[in-house]
Amino acid sequence: MENKIHFIGIGGIGLSALARFLKRNGYTISGSDMKASHITRMLQEEGITVSTPQSADNITDQSIVIHSAAVKSDNVELIEAKKKGMLILSRKDALPFILKGKKVYAVAGAHGKSTTSAMLASIIKGSVLIGAESKQFGSNMHFEESDNIIFEADESDASFLNTNPHIAIVTNAEPEHMEYYEYNLDRFYDAYRTFIEKAKIRVLNAEDAFLSTLVDIEAIRLYPSTDITQIKTIIKNGEPFTSFVLKDLGTFEVFGVGEHIAINASLTILAAITQNSLESVREGLKNYQGIKKRFDIIEQDARHVIIDDYAHHPTEIEATIKSARRYAKLLGLKKVIAIWQPHKYSRTIDNLDKFKECFAGIDELIILPVYSAGEEKKMIDFKAHFGQYHPLFADAVERETGGLKILKNTRKIQDLHDGLIIGLGAGDITYQLRGED
Repeated sequence: MENKIHFIGIGGIGLSALARFLKRNGYTISGSDMKASHITRMLQEEGITVSTPQSADNITDQSIVIHSAAVKSDNVELIEAKKKGMLILSRKDALPFILKGKKVYAVAGAHGKSTTSAMLASIIKGSVLIGAESKQFGSNMHFEESDNIIFEADESDASFLNTNPHIAIVTNAEPEHMEYYEYNLDRFYDAYRTFIEKAKIRVLNAEDAFLSTLVDIEAIRLYPSTDITQIKTIIKNGEPFTSFVLKDLGTFEVFGVGEHIAINASLTILAAITQNSLESVREGLKNYQGIKKRFDIIEQDARHVIIDDYAHHPTEIEATIKSARRYAKLLGLKKVIAIWQPHKYSRTIDNLDKFKECFAGIDELIILPVYSAGEEKKMIDFKAHFGQYHPLFADAVERETGGLKILKNTRKIQDLHDGLIIGLGAGDITYQLRGED
């Protein structure tokens, strides 16, 4: 009984990583979610009992119940666990128990933390828990018999404050998830400062507006505009890589396209050389194979390439489109088509002016309905706000042989077979592009 843990919301990308890690540490794991998914099916294949939908009957003799932030107080399993007097922890509150005694390499930031975590995992030997699927390991969790843990530290609910970082890497501190911080910038930035101060070694992107102000904190600082030079995109076996020179450390190569990839890799390198030799870091970085849904090439031939990308904030979309245009040019493709599924009404409204600008340079924009993520519907006049792009409004995307078809009211309204086609969003667009349930 003492070793039995139940996860409510186990299908989430963050909670599933914790479940997998604890299973490898000898705990008996069960979990539930509202519906079956790719993740829940994978967990079942790995020997974890997963129940869908949720039911009070799933709460039996477990000693600990861990739940995602999305689980509400009226959840039937949560109510049953309270009745039985079980120890109930949010994902955030479970982190001290999970990370206790470990040498934690914690990566935080509004953008790039999954990529940077996966890059670091290609170099540092240890377990890996990230909020995305590493192609190197085929999972969001990789287990090693080691005290080292590479951990993606989440600021969305300030859960990064419940980590015990040996090294803290911060890619940026752009305001995001401000509803949690009650739209109080001081509270938001104080959380970042506290997280950074907890670490023994700090590696910061010093050109970030907030991070540049932390002159009183001892840290390794990266100034991308001067520290990173000779950035080039190169194609190897049809795949994109970025070559760059970092300070006086020489030339590095890493999978991916764009300045943001060079920045993430540089932060990774500066952290890793505090633990490993420079040459082992240079070679280790070559093991990085990208992560699922981050400039993820899912189909390619001479006429077209289809890319799935998780970008759901204007800064991310802008950087991704810049990379897409560069890659299309190298491949000789004549147009870039963006399919955007806005993620959350609140995020879209809060960042509307920036969203209106971030699609600059594309040849065609297709806008799907907002993926609400449980939020109540709010009116957004996309036709008026995005009129300069002459967007096509559609209901869904469907994979077909040699491309995609765009659907409206279940009818096909367009075929996409030529050019670079990139899907953008953190909702279910990834499954539509891939033809998965």
